[in-house]
Amino acid sequence: MDLDLTGKRALVCGASEGIGRATAHELALLGAEVTVLARRREVLEEVVRALPTPKGQHHGLIVADAADTVGLAEAARELAAHSPVHILINNSGGPPGGRAIDADAGAFLDAYTRHLLANQALAQALVPGMRHAGYGRIVNIISTSVYEPIPGLGVSNTTRGAVASWAKTLSRELAADGITVNNVLPGYTETGRIDQLVRGRMAKEQADEAAIRADMMAGVPAKRFARAEEPAALIAFLCAPVGGYINGQSIAVDGGRMQSI
Repeated sequence: MDLDLTGKRALVCGASEGIGRATAHELALLGAEVTVLARRREVLEEVVRALPTPKGQHHGLIVADAADTVGLAEAARELAAHSPVHILINNSGGPPGGRAIDADAGAFLDAYTRHLLANQALAQALVPGMRHAGYGRIVNIISTSVYEPIPGLGVSNTTRGAVASWAKTLSRELAADGITVNNVLPGYTETGRIDQLVRGRMAKEQADEAAIRADMMAGVPAKRFARAEEPAALIAFLCAPVGGYINGQSIAVDGGRMQSI
C-alpha cells in the first residue's frame, strides 16, 4: 500500500487546532512538506515545531483569514511560485448555530465567503501547479450535514451542501489531470466545534454539560466522540498515492451516527 508522500507539498487550512492540526501531523508523518494556515501566528509556530520530520522535511506557515479571499489566493500563489503544492486541505471553522429562517443575508454571505469562496480561491491558485505535476489532492473537511441536515445549524447546513456540490463538480473537471477532489464528513469529534455546540445546547436547554454530551453520544452507535486523528487518518489516505482512484466522494467518519445509506 503506497502511502509515501515524500517530495509532496501540502497546504493545510485551519491547522491551528482540531482536525486541521491532526491532518497536518498525519501528512507530515507520511513524508509531506506541510504548510499550515490559520489566523494566529503564535499558535501556528507551535504547530510547526511539533510536526514530525521523518524525511527531513521543512515545514512552514501562512497567517491568513478565510474571509480575505484575495489575500488567501495571493499567499497560495506565492507558496506555489517555485514548486507545486500537491495537496490542499480546505478547512474552516463552522458558522454560528441557529435556525435558517432566523439568519440574515449577512450570515449566509459570511459563511459562503469563508467556505465556498475561500476554497475556490485556493483551488484556482494551486490547481495549475498540480496539473503540471500530474498529481493533486483536494480534500474538504465539511460535515455529515451534507447528507443529514443538523437541527439548529441552518447556515452551516446550507453552506456545507454548497461546498459538497462544488467539490463534486470540480472532481469531474480535474480527474483527467491526475487531481482528485473529495470531502471528509466528520461526525461528533472532540474539537472546539463540539464544545461550541454543547455550550449552545446548554444555554438553550438549561442542562448541564455532562447530560448534553451523554445525550449526543447516545445517538452514536460507537457510544463516543471521534478523536481528531481519526478523520485525519482518512484524509491522509485520500492524499496518498493509494487514494488516486477515489474521486468525487463524500465520506463520513461518524461512528455510524447517520441513518442514511
